[in-house]
Amino acid sequence: MTEVKIGLIRHYKVKQEYPTGKPINADELNEWFRTYDEAEIEEGYTDLQGIEWDECFTSNLPRAVKTAEIIYKGPICKMAELQEVPPPRFTMRIKLPFFAWAILIRSSMFFNSQTREEIRRAKSRINEVLDQAISQEKENVLIVSHAALMMFMRKELMKRGFKGPTFKHAENGKLYLFEK
Repeated sequence: MTEVKIGLIRHYKVKQEYPTGKPINADELNEWFRTYDEAEIEEGYTDLQGIEWDECFTSNLPRAVKTAEIIYKGPICKMAELQEVPPPRFTMRIKLPFFAWAILIRSSMFFNSQTREEIRRAKSRINEVLDQAISQEKENVLIVSHAALMMFMRKELMKRGFKGPTFKHAENGKLYLFEK
């Protein structure tokens, strides 16, 4: 069996600042996420480690597609399955600083059944993508996605016998190489 390489890359940095200064309500937070999904990226450089990548899968969100188009010069397979886990939709009327909303979002995986279900679905989507990537005749597959999804993909690749780096929060534009 030939060696298989899977390269995970988080999209380049998004050109949208976090809301700072004054507290925001849930509607303003939801609007911020909507505009984040459509925002431009800061083009960067990715060291592809001299590997000739046979195929590139990317999330179909604009920030990931644009990143993939910059780093990969062949046909790109855009996949809804590689979209980020959606943030919970808050309806509270209170205003909080953005960092407080971020803590609520992060902790929602523990207390929000809808978020837990979204994570379960994301893990299922990841398995489908990795099955597809590994089952093809391609040896080197690049996957451009999002931070949380990359953590789940890393765990799944390790379960499947791949070796690769550890990371808590993937850096924008950095290649994380997994080999089997």
